[in-house]
Amino acid sequence: MLRFLLDTNALAEPVKPQVNAKFMERLSAHRDACAIASVTWHEALYGVARLPEGARRQGLHRYMHEVVAPTLPILPYDEPAAAWHAELRAQRERLGRPLAFADGQIAAIAHVHGLVVVTANVADFAGLEGAVVENWSA
Repeated sequence: MLRFLLDTNALAEPVKPQVNAKFMERLSAHRDACAIASVTWHEALYGVARLPEGARRQGLHRYMHEVVAPTLPILPYDEPAAAWHAELRAQRERLGRPLAFADGQIAAIAHVHGLVVVTANVADFAGLEGAVVENWSA
């Protein structure tokens, strides 16, 4: 059963030169309960595509297609998520606290699936009513 939605920085943690041991321990314990958002998939692939040709780019491409895609469900930004996100954006704008579009999409996907967003950038999701966030690196 899915319980967690990995943000882009969480998805990247296992391939960092210096991985966070606390994060890796939690990921290992909850591997079968994790998914990513289609938005995260896009952000990660875009990041890889922007790299110059070479070993690093090839290694990250393999990680995305041989490790991530076969093992983590990729949840869509669908109509229920878009509707929740629209309300959230309007509310945040009325408060004078706009939200980064991609973060809103990720929060919406997590919300409609009842998942916890796993991110090191907890501040990006602060104050989002209906979104639950955890930092596995702390």
